[in-house]
Amino acid sequence: MPISAGYVVRETATNLWRNRLMVIAAVLTVAVSLSLVGTALLLRQAVNNELVQLNQNVDLQVFVHPTASAAEIATLRSTISETPQIRKFTYLDHQQSYGLACRIDGPTVCSALTPKSTPPVFQCTLSDPAAAASVASVFQHLPDVFRVTYPSLEAHTLTSLSNVLQMVLLVIAVVLLISALVLILNAIRMAIFSRRREVAVMRLVGATSWFIRLPFMVEGLVQGLIGAVVAAGMVLLGDVGIRTLIRHFRQFSSAVVPGHDVIITEILVVVMGALIGAIGSAVAVRQFLEV
Repeated sequence: MPISAGYVVRETATNLWRNRLMVIAAVLTVAVSLSLVGTALLLRQAVNNELVQLNQNVDLQVFVHPTASAAEIATLRSTISETPQIRKFTYLDHQQSYGLACRIDGPTVCSALTPKSTPPVFQCTLSDPAAAASVASVFQHLPDVFRVTYPSLEAHTLTSLSNVLQMVLLVIAVVLLISALVLILNAIRMAIFSRRREVAVMRLVGATSWFIRLPFMVEGLVQGLIGAVVAAGMVLLGDVGIRTLIRHFRQFSSAVVPGHDVIITEILVVVMGALIGAIGSAVAVRQFLEV
């Protein structure tokens, strides 16, 4: 028997409607799991962008104790100027350091500080960024130094936090994807069971195996694709929300994921949804449909 597109569409729609509650559960599970996968992918890209920005910033910041005297600051200035790994440096006094903190960290941090309580800072540019750790270890033990920061510290913290968050998201996503596969498989199994007499009649009149199998396989594919489209929409809304949030925290502007990366992530989500639906329906047809 020839297979027409109209026949496949009608039979697929009939199967989906008959098992609509199971189909809705499968679609929602696919959507939630793939939205987590898409979120993890965008998070990874955002962290990579932020790490690139941090690595381009070779500054080493030496914060002075807020109570340090002018003579102590002058001594520290002399030590910094004599350090061969430091190519140049800029000194920010209490007021300038306070203004910088307000610009970078926003009004919440700014309201908790005063110019007098904000430590002065030497912003140092290194000749070799790889020497940041060794230089920081030297200055950290000086008596007038409050704290020393450099990009690799932030990068390490950011990477560790991102890895943990990505792992949690992916583990939850994998569990949900397995659940989605089982739900799609059960939906196809129920559709096959409800139409077992029709399948038997089609076999008797000489219908080919593909003529019988195709509507069931397309049903699983449709469930996966619908869930993937919903997930893609959720990921896109999440990206828009993050962009809106970053407008209020401009220090994280480098973490914005470019539009082409978002599009690639959306395509991957849709492809994964199609694969989940196809695999679930293929397994169900192979196990429960005898043709």
